[in-house]
Parts: sequence; C-alpha cells; structure tokens
Amino acid sequence: MFTAVATGVDEPLSIAEREVPEPGPGEVLVKITACGVCYTDLDLLQGHWPIARFPVVPGHEITGVVAAAGPGVSWPPVGTAVGAQFLGDSCRHCDYCVRGDQILCPRKRITGILMDGGYTEYAVLQADFVTPLPEGLDPVAAAPLMCAGLTAFNSLRQGGITATSRVAVIGTGGVGTLAVRYAVAMGARVAVIGRSHRGEAAARELGAERFIATQDTDPGEALKAWDNCGANLVVNAAPSTSAAAATITGLAPDGWLVLCGYDPEPLILPTRVMVLNRLHAMVNPSGSPHDLRDTLEFSAAHGILPEVTPIGLRDVNAALDAMAQGSSGKRSVIAFG
Repeated sequence: MFTAVATGVDEPLSIAEREVPEPGPGEVLVKITACGVCYTDLDLLQGHWPIARFPVVPGHEITGVVAAAGPGVSWPPVGTAVGAQFLGDSCRHCDYCVRGDQILCPRKRITGILMDGGYTEYAVLQADFVTPLPEGLDPVAAAPLMCAGLTAFNSLRQGGITATSRVAVIGTGGVGTLAVRYAVAMGARVAVIGRSHRGEAAARELGAERFIATQDTDPGEALKAWDNCGANLVVNAAPSTSAAAATITGLAPDGWLVLCGYDPEPLILPTRVMVLNRLHAMVNPSGSPHDLRDTLEFSAAHGILPEVTPIGLRDVNAALDAMAQGSSGKRSVIAFG
C-alpha cells in the first residue's frame, strides 16, 4: 500500500510503500475511502504538536470500510462503512471514559499525531473508536465531518444551543460554515462575523440573518444591539484568540463563548463584565465517539455536507502548502480509488 509519512517538523510528507498491516486484539483494518486534509495536519508539520510521535502517518478525517477484524473483535463487522476521528484511543477506565467523555481522558491518543492516521490506503484503528456511517452518506464529502463537522456540532451543543438561541459564528471557513448550517438546522437565529463583507452574501445564503464586518464595526457592540440583548452563544471558528475575545461584551447574560479556533495568544477576558452577567468561556476539543455518531446522524438527516475538492495522495503536500498560504479554497480530501 502507499502511505504519506511525516518524518519531522518542517519536512514535506514522503510517499512510502508499506505492507498492509494486520489488526491486533481490539483493532480493525480499514480500507481507506477518503481522508480530509485538516489544519491540525498542518500544525503537526509546523511543530505545534510537541507531543507528536515521528515518523507518523497524518490524517484524522477518515472514512473507509472495515476490511478485517482483529482477535476478539465482533463489532463493527467486516464490510461496514465507518468513519474515524481525532480521538483514536483512550484508557477506557478513568472517570471520563466510563462517563462517555473519552475526549477528556488524560491518556487519550490522537489519530495522526500519536498513532498512524488516514493518509494511507489501509489503516489499523481501534474498533471502539470507529463510527458506522449513516446509510447514503457520501464517504468522500463526509470525511471532513469527522473533525470540522464534529467540532462545529459539538461546540454548539456544549454552548447549550436551543431553538430560540441567538448564535454568532466567527469565521466562514470549513468549521464556521458547518457551524452556521448546523445552527440554522437546529432552529437558531444566526449572525456571522467576518473581517470584511466579502463573505456576507454566502453567509446569508446559508441562513444568517445578520453579518458583522469587524473592519468597520466593533463586534461586541454590534452583537449587543441584537434584540437589545446580545448573543446567547458565540462560536469562534477563526484561528484567532483575539477575535473571540472581542465578542465577549456582546454576549447576553448567561451567554457562552466557545472556542474551536484559537492561536497561541492568551485569552484575555473582561472580569467585571463576566461577573455581572454570569458569562462562560470554554474551548471545545473535538468530541467523543457518541458526539461523532450524533454529528453524522444529524448531518445525514439534514443533508449537511461540506464542499470538498478530491485529490490524490501524491497531491497532499501541495494541498498543505496552499492551506499554509491561505489559498486552499474548498476543503481538500484525499480520495482513494
């Protein structure tokens, strides 16, 4: 099989030929159908994951079909179409794991960073951490749902979204666009925050009732004017911590600021405003297996899929370079024949 391997920081991926591996106890061998190219993969190569294990096969937006099961594995059966995500394994016995919050496990392992991921034709994955794909879901277009979709969907849920919520989404990239679509499908009212008006038409087509361009409007003030109350939930899908902090004064009392995008800057919050209005701030780290199952079922039920550009395995370095330059366009997905 052919595999793209990350050998170190600031090194391009190398294409290697390897033997197809065999699954061990608790594992399944998945014939990869597609793997999305995520900003986390770029972060890995830029050295932003000091815990990374090199050499490693990147990729955690995986779809495929179970080709073989290891000893003791009865589920999922061979032939099942599955997806796999950022969270690749956990200890199984800590308090977080037994409560279904495996993403918070202190000993979790991350797909494509601490264990080999999906930039390959076959991958060995933990059987308990693959999720069956809903029937009829296009496996190539669905690949980014395993991270971008899961992160957007779970951020809304962690922020307590309801059908009466006023939800503001910062950023109109892959995660932001999905967050807008999910929020609209959940019945919420949506505002989109961008740097300029360039994305306004697209945001309104997705169902946003308001668009705030930060180049000419203070986002906190603009949100505070929303029904003279503010947003119940702000989801930051932009890679900027300061963009998130600028909206905190626009939250309604008991409102939530949820970051699924950020940078190395510290998050600086106005304490007095937070105290007087009982405001909340959190960062959402993807999700657990049950969160991915809910994301996929909701996406299938509402026809929510990202726009993707299928590429070949040998095109992945070019796709990552374009992503680094901010010119990647639609979400790139490695599609295997």
